[in-house]
Amino acid sequence: MKIQFLTTIFFSLFVISQVCAQEEVLDSTKLVQFSGLVVDGSGDELEPIPFIAVAVEGTSRGVYTDWEGFFSIVVEQGEKVTFSGVGYKSVEFVVPDTLTDKRYSLVQLMTADTINLPETVVFPWPSREHFKLEFLAMNVDQELVSNAEKNLDQNVLAAIAKATPMDGNENSDYYLRQQANSYYSAGQLKPMRIFDPLAWRDFIRAWKNGDFKNKK
Repeated sequence: MKIQFLTTIFFSLFVISQVCAQEEVLDSTKLVQFSGLVVDGSGDELEPIPFIAVAVEGTSRGVYTDWEGFFSIVVEQGEKVTFSGVGYKSVEFVVPDTLTDKRYSLVQLMTADTINLPETVVFPWPSREHFKLEFLAMNVDQELVSNAEKNLDQNVLAAIAKATPMDGNENSDYYLRQQANSYYSAGQLKPMRIFDPLAWRDFIRAWKNGDFKNKK
């Protein structure tokens, strides 16, 4: 009984697979390799748009454009393809059903979807009149003035700048400058400053100005 039941299941699966394969062969006559480029047509120049969703309507098939705005997907003739992305108006395109070639290319233009929100002004006081009253009634004593002067002192600001670590942009700029300087002596010994006439000029000028004298 179990053997007959398993045989029936395997036979059913075999029949279903054959039917699906037959349907796939029939549908393959309408398949098209749909490729193209998605560009931004809002400005004067056409710029490729990356990460635009290219989806076949009514199916689970879809792709995203790459960094260059290029996409490629297999579709059937007559299917509707939707192009959508954040900040752009969605566009629909119907693949022609009269194609004789298995490949079809398209340059799809998309325009920016601008949403203007109403202006919002935030005040720490209920109205401008309240702000004016509070500002005129504010008591700026000498202690507040002294604190402001201390915070704006050039020595204090220089010490804070020296103690503050560099961020990513500053580190990358420093690395690129060091790398560019190394290119001047690539393949040879690094030149010594003792033979630099500009360095000698600066030394003589500083010596005449008395920069090397002891200052008490």
